[in-house]
Formats: sequence, C-alpha cells, structure tokens
Amino acid sequence: MTALSRIEFRKRLFISGTLTILTGLHIGGNSTEMSIGGADHIVVRDPLTNYPYIPGSSLRGKMRSLLERLTGEMTIRIKGGSKVINHVSGLGDMMAEGVILNSAGPSSSPSQLSTRLFGLPIDKQSGYQVENIVPQRLVVRDAQLMNPATLEKARNTDMPMTEVKTEVAIDRITSQANPRQIERVPAGAEFAFEMILSLYEADDEAEYIKAVFGCMDLLQDDYLGGHGSRGYGKVRFKVNPIMEKSADDYRNNHSAKPATTVVPDTLKQ
Repeated sequence: MTALSRIEFRKRLFISGTLTILTGLHIGGNSTEMSIGGADHIVVRDPLTNYPYIPGSSLRGKMRSLLERLTGEMTIRIKGGSKVINHVSGLGDMMAEGVILNSAGPSSSPSQLSTRLFGLPIDKQSGYQVENIVPQRLVVRDAQLMNPATLEKARNTDMPMTEVKTEVAIDRITSQANPRQIERVPAGAEFAFEMILSLYEADDEAEYIKAVFGCMDLLQDDYLGGHGSRGYGKVRFKVNPIMEKSADDYRNNHSAKPATTVVPDTLKQ
C-alpha cells in the first residue's frame, strides 16, 4: 500500500431514506423578529418555504458524539499543561493522581475511527504530507420536510406546522412557577435524509458502512435535538436501497447504480 492510496478516491455510497419523528422534535433556530404570543424557543425553518427542517450539522454532530461515546475516542486536555489524551481509557491513572480536566472535544487522532469517518478541520491536521492527511468521508445533507401538507392540515398545531409545548420550572425554595414555551415539530413529521460516504483506495468499506449504520442505530435509541431527557427527539430511520458511484462512473458521466451493501433490519422499519 502506498501513501497516495490513502487519498486516492475510489467511490461514493449514497445512503438516503426517511427520518420519521416519533416524539416532538426541537432543533433551535434564530429569529430577529419575535411576535407577541410566540414561543420562547423556536425551531429552525427554511427561510424560503418556512418549513421546519433538520440541519445536516445537527444530525452529523449527534451521530459523531454517539460514536465517540461508544468507542471512547475523544480529545481530552489536561488543565495547566499541554498533554492531550485521545481515549477515555487513558484517564484512569491520571485521575487517580489528582489531575484536573480542562476540556473534552471531538476525536482528533487520525488513527481513530471517529476521526477518519467524520473528518478533521484542516487547521487541526498535522501537515500537508500525504501520510498526515485525513480525507473527508461522510457528508450529511440538510433533511427536508416530506409531508408539509399533512402538517398544514392538522387542526391542533399552534404555529405553522408545529406545536408549542408549555413547560414549567419550579423554584425549589419559593415554589414559584416559571413557564416557558418551546416550539416542536410534532410526531408524525417525515424528513428526507441523505448521507454520502466517500471511500478511498486503502479504506475498509465494511468498517465504514458498519460505523455509519451503527451511528444511525444508536441515534434511534437516543434522541435528536434538544431536551431529549424530557422525551423530545425520538426518531426512526427507514433506509432506501444503497446506491454507489465509482471513480470511473464520474469519469465517464455514468449514473449511480445499486450497491451490494445490505441495510440492517433495524434501519428498515
């Protein structure tokens, strides 16, 4: 294997399908103009259609954090020093010595699966030599709403295609109630998702596709967006047959063709 084979493009796998919301979803958006009577915390919406959508960054970031928690891969910095630990297993002896942690962030070691799958910003890579480059592999598109007509016709939505859930925080001393209103995409909303996995000559295809499917399965048993510990954000994937496009297909302007990749039963619901 040559160093160049690490970054020589081989093919892309297209993973797409439907992401169904099972419990109210809140992924926050910004608004420069809040109308009187609106929710305190609004969802992100497409500025052209006003439809709620799921940002690719939210979906991708959640998948990465779940994979890192499963594998123990992350970048841990020690307070008062320059030492960096790349796996939680390295904390045992140091914590026993009274070391104080400064921060923990995404994995950054090129040898780790999380880093190789989700990539590393160019300013955090160690150099421009071929052996040091971490190529970009997984792209996650914004997921667009598939059934807006169903949500628009719903009689009991509080805002366009969404619900407003009122929650109350109780002061433990005075028992004073502090209500807040959170906008949510209601259960039953469906979004079209697409992920593109780029593979290079030296890559183990089975390893990367297993990792992507594993992240999706982990997410189904966790939550997407905010307030998940209070029941928000349960989702379910339904994956279409996988398509692929090789380097030769791109050179010869050929369309994507069915891949031999088998979708796990847990993602065919």
